[in-house]
Amino acid sequence: MRLKRLSDQVIVITGATSGIGLTTARMAAARGAKVVLAARGEEALEQLEQQLRQRGAEALAVPTDVGKKDEVHALAQAALKRFGRIDTWVNNAGISIFGRAEEVSEEDNHRLFQTNFWGVVNGSLEAVKHLKKDGGALINLGSELSEVSVPLQGMYAASKHAVKGYTDALRMELEHDKVPVSVTLIKPAAIDTMFPVHARNYMKVEPTLPAPVYPPEMVAEAILDAAQHPKRDVFVGEAARANAIGGFTLPSLFDKLGASAMWNQQRTNKPSRLLRNDALHSPDPDQELQQRLGIQTTGDTTYRPRARTPLKLAALLGGGALAAAWLLTRQAAPAEKQQS
Repeated sequence: MRLKRLSDQVIVITGATSGIGLTTARMAAARGAKVVLAARGEEALEQLEQQLRQRGAEALAVPTDVGKKDEVHALAQAALKRFGRIDTWVNNAGISIFGRAEEVSEEDNHRLFQTNFWGVVNGSLEAVKHLKKDGGALINLGSELSEVSVPLQGMYAASKHAVKGYTDALRMELEHDKVPVSVTLIKPAAIDTMFPVHARNYMKVEPTLPAPVYPPEMVAEAILDAAQHPKRDVFVGEAARANAIGGFTLPSLFDKLGASAMWNQQRTNKPSRLLRNDALHSPDPDQELQQRLGIQTTGDTTYRPRARTPLKLAALLGGGALAAAWLLTRQAAPAEKQQS
């Protein structure tokens, strides 16, 4: 399957006003792609559209709640009306909740799934309708938590497992029908974005991301590479690959490691803000158009499409080496234990 060069493409990107989506939109536009920007925040979208146009790019902003099927349909129609086609569709929009599974409200859980899972379903089905004719790429954003899970983000992990299952099934059906659509699942490790700020928080302390944390440009490079070269699954950050291997090979051990190390590594020592805004049910205008939060990132900053498996991962044949590899990927300063 041959995909177009980025400079010849029309790319739809959901969740385009923050983090990975924002970084991808800016990089795609800088490389000559026509970009269709989708997010809930209308003002931020318009600002981003103006920014990209001032840099000489062709951009179109379409306010969209991906959890609503009719709005996703309207997004596709706007792209077609303006540019005449869609070459790549990136389902990136997502949100999380930090809190014990027993404490999170049913309303919040449903809203998360509406965005993270049904947003991908709505976008995928709409994209495939238009990509079938001339071919193209469908790129869904999963997570390292598509493969394993962690405490305190149970529903987020469940949604990313669901995204993986749906994406894999859709890919098989399209391959059965010989439809010329490349279907890629991107699975990043922890990425330095506004993710903890946008998330709803049930904890008494502010949430954070477990080390190692990678820059959003690595994920954007993976997305843009998959838009031009068919891929099935793409891990971004070797921590994501190590966790997937470890969780599959020794799941009980990883449960124990998750129950201990991953508990503290998602919690700061800072009390949760009393007037804490988040983006679960509506966008937070004060936190839009920001690519990163400023968490210290790992020295590994380059996306490598065909990187070799690191030597430390080659040692995963032994159970003790596997545990050591997992712990090495999650190096961080010990956090003080706190009660939620």
